[in-house]
Amino acid sequence: MDLRLDIGKLFTPTQLGALKLKNRVAMAPLTRSRADQNGVPAEFATEYYANRAGAGLVITEATQVSFEGMGYPRTPGMHTETQMDAWAPIVERVHSHGAKFVVQLWHVGRIAADLNRGQSADVVAPSAVRAPGQMYTDAKGMIEHDMPRALETEEIARIAGEFAAAARNAMEIGFDGIELHSANGYLLHQFLSTNVNRRDDEYGGSIENRVRMPLEVLDAIVAEIGSDRVGIRVSPGHTFNGIEEADMEALYAHYLPELEKRQLAYLHVMRPFANDCDRDVAQMARQHYSGKIIVCGGYDAESGAEAIENGIADVVAFGKLFVSNPDLVERFRAGGPYNEPDQSTFYTPGREGYTTYPTLAG
Repeated sequence: MDLRLDIGKLFTPTQLGALKLKNRVAMAPLTRSRADQNGVPAEFATEYYANRAGAGLVITEATQVSFEGMGYPRTPGMHTETQMDAWAPIVERVHSHGAKFVVQLWHVGRIAADLNRGQSADVVAPSAVRAPGQMYTDAKGMIEHDMPRALETEEIARIAGEFAAAARNAMEIGFDGIELHSANGYLLHQFLSTNVNRRDDEYGGSIENRVRMPLEVLDAIVAEIGSDRVGIRVSPGHTFNGIEEADMEALYAHYLPELEKRQLAYLHVMRPFANDCDRDVAQMARQHYSGKIIVCGGYDAESGAEAIENGIADVVAFGKLFVSNPDLVERFRAGGPYNEPDQSTFYTPGREGYTTYPTLAG
């Protein structure tokens, strides 16, 4: 049987808002920790992203909107001139291969150690609830997450403004759009949660109040660059970084239609990887969202093509497969083989495990 006939849907063009994609394969946002302490991408990040531009859509690693939003070591930013200057040639190279390129913007909230930042800043969260577990720092190795302070009500507008400014910066240097990170236990997801968000103001308590902060951030970005170049990532049912959603079904039954009202380029649905979930969250998302959907989390070529065929998804994002297979689209077409990812180099500095995986061409 010809494998290419089974996965042909992956190679067809499609459109997400203003973004015309040459195929339905996306490179998922993947934290790789190759920037410097000030959030400036490494020079060799240009090669890393360009080599993966066989995808119709390339999504950057999560990129912070401020030093306050930085938590892990060596993650890139989009809020200083030096950062923008480093991103600009990366954008140019990705575009030279015909891919669309969007930057995923985040604020980590309580998932932070101030030691990892080039400039010191408060660690903040919806409420003063420390994240469980530990975080790696270059300075001291593994340490507990810093204790966050609760954001003041009037600070929400400031953070929304920082996201909007970062989105404007990205567009100025040629990105095709942005993806807002509302998943995986970071700040926006913390506001959605029932355990980290213990607020008693208009941003806490009811579902309507808990979605208010993410929606205000999204609206600030849309007002800055337009809705048809904005996507958003969610991860229903994902307990990563100590998140609980006691009312998950009701939460997303309200949140996703609110997102659809914004007429975004796409919704990006991440299936849980840190825990089992008895609900197929991609199918759940489709029940509440009729716009364009990217799915991600454990898909291979066949299951991804099936998700497209069944109307669950319009585009499929691949993570670990793209780490170790820069020419993943060509490998899909050829039916493999696939390089195995070396997890020990996922977050280490330098080229090893970043630009050193071979292509089929050698």
